[in-house]
Amino acid sequence: MNGTGASSGRILYQLARADFLERVRRYSFLFTMGISLYLGYAAATGRLVMRVNDSRGVFNSAWIGGLMALVSTTFLTLAGFYVVKNTIERDRSTRVGEILASTPMSKMMYVMGKAISNFVVLTAMIVILPISGIIMQFWHGEDSHVELWKLLAPFLLIALPAMAVVAAIAVLFETIPWLRGGFGNIVYFFVWTASLAAPIGSVEKQGVNPLDWSGFTIIWRSLRAVAKGPGNHNGFSLSIESSSAAKAVSTFQWNGVEWTPSLVFARLFWVAVAIGLTFFAALLFDRFDPSKERWRRAAAPVGVETFESVAAPQMPTHAASLTPLAARTGRLRFGAILVAELRLMLKGRKWWWYVVAGGLIVACAATPDASGRGMLLACAWLWPVLMWSSMGVREVRDQTSQLLFSAPHPIARQLPAVWLAGVVLALLTGSGFGARVLLGGDWRELFAWLTGALFIPTLALALGVWSGSSKLFEIVYLLLWYVGPMHATLTLDFMGSAPGTAATRVPIIYFALTVAMATVAVLGRKRQLQT
Repeated sequence: MNGTGASSGRILYQLARADFLERVRRYSFLFTMGISLYLGYAAATGRLVMRVNDSRGVFNSAWIGGLMALVSTTFLTLAGFYVVKNTIERDRSTRVGEILASTPMSKMMYVMGKAISNFVVLTAMIVILPISGIIMQFWHGEDSHVELWKLLAPFLLIALPAMAVVAAIAVLFETIPWLRGGFGNIVYFFVWTASLAAPIGSVEKQGVNPLDWSGFTIIWRSLRAVAKGPGNHNGFSLSIESSSAAKAVSTFQWNGVEWTPSLVFARLFWVAVAIGLTFFAALLFDRFDPSKERWRRAAAPVGVETFESVAAPQMPTHAASLTPLAARTGRLRFGAILVAELRLMLKGRKWWWYVVAGGLIVACAATPDASGRGMLLACAWLWPVLMWSSMGVREVRDQTSQLLFSAPHPIARQLPAVWLAGVVLALLTGSGFGARVLLGGDWRELFAWLTGALFIPTLALALGVWSGSSKLFEIVYLLLWYVGPMHATLTLDFMGSAPGTAATRVPIIYFALTVAMATVAVLGRKRQLQT
């Protein structure tokens, strides 16, 4: 029994280790580590500010530990999910999973190894933050006495349980067919947003909030007890500001969270939830069984010989002469290519997709309020996000790149057709807003709307060509969409949907960015042709 347990432990360790080493060599991991380094730098230089009302805590070990832990459970739980959500799918696409499925390894062992690997990758991302926290404490010099427990306790009891939940959810999404791809990426974004906002309403109440997986309310309540605002006002914010603005606020002394047994148990509860989600994912895992993949093709993949083709007797061959074809210089049928690209984008859409798109178009045209119309435009241009995310990626994903890239003038013909198909989709889905603006005769607002219709597909094409994956565009676009148009942030309102944006230089800036990204997309396609 002990030998079996030791053998299972070794298998689990080797599986998690191999997956971790493969993941840390990827550009996505380096990109997220770069984000962590930037957040650590922003905190150390005073640009990343946590405030209660108009004050902040003295830069002691407790305050820095709490700040860094909240950074981990907010920014990195979002970016980290998209980094680790590809481990099972990678084995599926590379067919390594079929080899693993033929071994005695159980589903539970495989899924548990993937979840552990996810957790280790996420933990590696946040290790930078406590190190930068120590530097931050000496940098500011407000309290140079380092107390390791107060600095590390928020990481151990807040950040790590939250990362364990994210690691398990990433594995769970990969075992549910309809959440594996881009739709799952969008679902997680909204679930993440709602789950962070849901516990805020319970800050006034006593006791532990069972929904607070991020530990946000634990730190907030502890801070509220120390920093009382006028009239019981207890505002809280976590933002990136200029260093001068951070130093201008008043300070107060905070000695950290008092970790009672109930609080520790509440955080360990989320570790148990992560383990439970992993067990549930193992139950749903199909063990790479092709019979459960209804969308898989029955035929063998291109370039792979079947048993029948190998075993078939070779027939004698005879020299054959082919009649040469006369060279033709017919006109380019760009319209046919464009229609074909549009049909590829719309392929597989159900009737209800068109009903929702049509409803958003009508609602945009019928809404008299400018703010409401802008929100509807943001929704209308979120609806086709999975169609835009395939731009520049479809050739690699469907293994048609060799065919398309060997055709005459692939950059001058096929690439503009893909881009224009995305622009047509943006113009159609946002036509309600555009028609209303056109009838109103506001040419600046019309230019801002047209710039948004050009910017979105150009961003999708550039990121798709260079990354080879739809995930990068889905992440970047969702963040821009949420922070910009949905929250009326002027500098990020690339749609021109918020009232007042059209009167600024923001549309001109995004038009220039569109031209630059189009150039980047062309350079990326040239790189693909040369490799």
